[in-house]
Amino acid sequence: MNTTSRRRRFIAGAVCPRCGEMDKIVVDMETQTRECVACNFSEARPQDNTAQELPTRVSRAAARRVETPAEAVTLIDPRKNED
Repeated sequence: MNTTSRRRRFIAGAVCPRCGEMDKIVVDMETQTRECVACNFSEARPQDNTAQELPTRVSRAAARRVETPAEAVTLIDPRKNED
């Protein structure tokens, strides 16, 4: 057995950018590179630690959320006013 075995994990649902095969991408946990086992595509993972979350409808709504106080509501039956 190889003594320099690497920890690799398959990424479920990942599609290879070169060959288009799904579920063939593995990530080397030590070097943070992704590889395709079908076509031998390999790419280093970006080391940019300042990645920000993409703005979405949900994240924009959370940023502008304003707390409003609760108010009592009185429901009126319109049929009772028909005297």
